[in-house]
Amino acid sequence: MADMMTKGEREDLQRLIRQREKVQKSAAKARSTELLADFESQISAEYSFDDDAVWAAATKAAKVEITKAKERVEARCRELGIPKQFAPTLTLQWHHRGYGNALAERRAELRKAAQAQVAALEQQAIVRIEQASVEGQTEIAIAG
Repeated sequence: MADMMTKGEREDLQRLIRQREKVQKSAAKARSTELLADFESQISAEYSFDDDAVWAAATKAAKVEITKAKERVEARCRELGIPKQFAPTLTLQWHHRGYGNALAERRAELRKAAQAQVAALEQQAIVRIEQASVEGQTEIAIAG
Protein backbone atom coordinates (compact mmCIF):
# COMPACT_ATOMS: atom_id res chain seq x y z
CA MET A 1 0.00 0.00 0.00
CA ALA A 2 3.07 2.29 0.18
CA ASP A 3 2.80 2.74 -3.64
CA MET A 4 -0.59 4.48 -3.35
CA MET A 5 -0.65 8.22 -3.93
CA THR A 6 -2.53 10.57 -1.73
CA LYS A 7 -5.32 12.68 -3.16
CA GLY A 8 -3.11 15.76 -2.83
CA GLU A 9 -0.25 14.06 -4.72
CA ARG A 10 -2.63 13.01 -7.52
CA GLU A 11 -4.01 16.55 -7.77
CA ASP A 12 -0.48 17.99 -7.88
CA LEU A 13 0.54 15.60 -10.66
CA GLN A 14 -2.60 16.29 -12.66
CA ARG A 15 -2.04 20.04 -12.27
CA LEU A 16 1.54 19.55 -13.47
CA ILE A 17 0.32 17.56 -16.51
CA ARG A 18 -2.16 20.31 -17.39
CA GLN A 19 0.60 22.94 -17.04
CA ARG A 20 2.86 20.89 -19.32
CA GLU A 21 0.00 20.59 -21.82
CA LYS A 22 -0.41 24.37 -21.81
CA VAL A 23 3.33 24.95 -22.33
CA GLN A 24 3.48 22.38 -25.14
CA LYS A 25 0.51 24.01 -26.88
CA SER A 26 2.26 27.38 -26.61
CA ALA A 27 5.37 25.79 -28.11
CA ALA A 28 3.28 24.41 -30.99
CA LYS A 29 1.84 27.87 -31.65
CA ALA A 30 5.33 29.39 -31.49
CA ARG A 31 6.57 26.81 -34.00
CA SER A 32 3.70 27.71 -36.32
CA THR A 33 4.71 31.36 -36.10
CA GLU A 34 8.33 30.42 -36.89
CA LEU A 35 7.26 28.36 -39.91
CA LEU A 36 5.11 31.17 -41.28
CA ALA A 37 7.90 33.71 -40.71
CA ASP A 38 10.32 31.45 -42.57
CA PHE A 39 7.83 31.12 -45.42
CA GLU A 40 7.44 34.92 -45.60
CA SER A 41 11.21 35.30 -45.65
CA GLN A 42 11.54 32.81 -48.50
CA ILE A 43 8.69 34.20 -50.58
CA SER A 44 9.95 37.79 -50.27
CA ALA A 45 13.60 36.97 -50.98
CA GLU A 46 15.27 38.60 -53.94
CA TYR A 47 18.48 37.26 -55.42
CA SER A 48 21.03 39.25 -57.37
CA PHE A 49 23.08 37.55 -60.07
CA ASP A 50 26.22 38.43 -58.12
CA ASP A 51 25.00 36.87 -54.85
CA ASP A 52 26.52 33.58 -55.94
CA ALA A 53 29.75 32.80 -57.84
CA VAL A 54 28.01 30.27 -60.11
CA TRP A 55 25.21 32.75 -60.94
CA ALA A 56 27.75 35.49 -61.62
CA ALA A 57 29.78 33.24 -63.93
CA ALA A 58 26.65 32.08 -65.75
CA THR A 59 25.53 35.69 -66.21
CA LYS A 60 28.93 36.70 -67.52
CA ALA A 61 28.94 33.81 -70.01
CA ALA A 62 25.38 34.64 -71.10
CA LYS A 63 26.34 38.29 -71.69
CA VAL A 64 29.12 37.16 -74.03
CA GLU A 65 26.68 34.98 -75.99
CA ILE A 66 24.01 37.69 -76.06
CA THR A 67 26.57 40.14 -77.46
CA LYS A 68 27.46 37.67 -80.24
CA ALA A 69 23.79 37.05 -81.01
CA LYS A 70 23.02 40.79 -81.06
CA GLU A 71 25.81 41.30 -83.58
CA ARG A 72 24.31 38.58 -85.82
CA VAL A 73 20.84 40.12 -85.53
CA GLU A 74 22.20 43.59 -86.31
CA ALA A 75 24.09 42.27 -89.35
CA ARG A 76 20.99 40.56 -90.65
CA CYS A 77 18.93 43.71 -90.12
CA ARG A 78 21.46 45.68 -92.20
CA GLU A 79 21.20 43.01 -94.93
CA LEU A 80 17.42 43.32 -94.89
CA GLY A 81 17.53 47.12 -94.86
CA ILE A 82 15.83 47.47 -91.47
CA PRO A 83 16.66 50.88 -89.94
CA LYS A 84 18.52 50.67 -86.64
CA GLN A 85 15.75 52.42 -84.69
CA PHE A 86 13.22 49.78 -85.83
CA ALA A 87 15.47 46.73 -85.57
CA PRO A 88 14.76 43.96 -83.07
CA THR A 89 17.30 43.28 -80.38
CA LEU A 90 18.20 40.76 -77.71
CA THR A 91 18.71 41.46 -74.03
CA LEU A 92 19.74 39.51 -70.97
CA GLN A 93 17.54 39.82 -67.93
CA TRP A 94 18.10 38.49 -64.47
CA HIS A 95 14.88 38.03 -62.51
CA HIS A 96 15.45 38.58 -58.80
CA ARG A 97 12.49 36.38 -57.96
CA GLY A 98 10.99 33.26 -59.38
CA TYR A 99 7.62 33.32 -61.13
CA GLY A 100 5.91 31.88 -58.06
CA ASN A 101 6.77 34.85 -55.89
CA ALA A 102 7.02 37.65 -58.47
CA LEU A 103 3.26 38.14 -58.82
CA ALA A 104 1.25 39.44 -55.87
CA GLU A 105 -1.71 37.22 -56.74
CA ARG A 106 0.49 34.11 -56.76
CA ARG A 107 2.14 35.11 -53.48
CA ALA A 108 -1.33 35.40 -51.94
CA GLU A 109 -2.19 31.89 -53.14
CA LEU A 110 1.08 30.49 -51.80
CA ARG A 111 0.62 32.32 -48.50
CA LYS A 112 -2.90 30.91 -48.09
CA ALA A 113 -1.64 27.37 -48.80
CA ALA A 114 1.25 27.77 -46.34
CA GLN A 115 -1.07 29.09 -43.64
CA ALA A 116 -3.44 26.14 -44.14
CA GLN A 117 -0.59 23.63 -44.01
CA VAL A 118 0.92 25.18 -40.88
CA ALA A 119 -2.51 25.32 -39.20
CA ALA A 120 -3.02 21.62 -39.95
CA LEU A 121 0.40 20.76 -38.51
CA GLU A 122 -0.33 22.82 -35.41
CA GLN A 123 -3.70 21.14 -34.94
CA GLN A 124 -2.12 17.69 -35.25
CA ALA A 125 0.47 18.65 -32.63
CA ILE A 126 -2.24 19.97 -30.28
CA VAL A 127 -4.23 16.75 -30.63
CA ARG A 128 -1.14 14.68 -29.76
CA ILE A 129 -0.42 16.95 -26.78
CA GLU A 130 -3.99 16.66 -25.51
CA GLN A 131 -3.99 12.88 -25.98
CA ALA A 132 -0.77 12.57 -23.98
CA SER A 133 -2.21 14.82 -21.28
CA VAL A 134 -5.40 12.77 -20.99
CA GLU A 135 -3.40 9.53 -20.91
CA GLY A 136 -1.19 10.89 -18.13
CA GLN A 137 -4.15 12.11 -16.11
CA THR A 138 -5.90 8.76 -16.64
CA GLU A 139 -2.85 6.86 -15.33
CA ILE A 140 -2.80 9.06 -12.25
CA ALA A 141 -6.52 8.56 -11.67
CA ILE A 142 -6.10 4.79 -12.00
CA ALA A 143 -3.12 4.81 -9.65
CA GLY A 144 -5.28 6.41 -6.97
